[in-house]
Amino acid sequence: MSTALDTLDRMTQALTACGQGQLAQSEMIRLWRSSAASLPLPGKFGEVLGNLLDRIEASALFSEESCSFSQKDLMASLQLWADKARAQLPPTP
Repeated sequence: MSTALDTLDRMTQALTACGQGQLAQSEMIRLWRSSAASLPLPGKFGEVLGNLLDRIEASALFSEESCSFSQKDLMASLQLWADKARAQLPPTP
């Protein structure tokens, strides 16, 4: 059985792969939505993540960068979310 930290590692690996063009954005979002649900995090984390993922999906409707949506910034925000989530998770023995 995988730990929460393993799940978070898979999520960040998918983020990296997506940023390098090795994983479709839709697949990365799907993985993040399904995986995050199993993480033992405060409810606010889910709300923030949902908003970020929704904005990333909406940004796909625009070209690379727009005044409202910067995919680069949104991906950086996902990494920040993951870093903060890692700090909230209990360490593995």
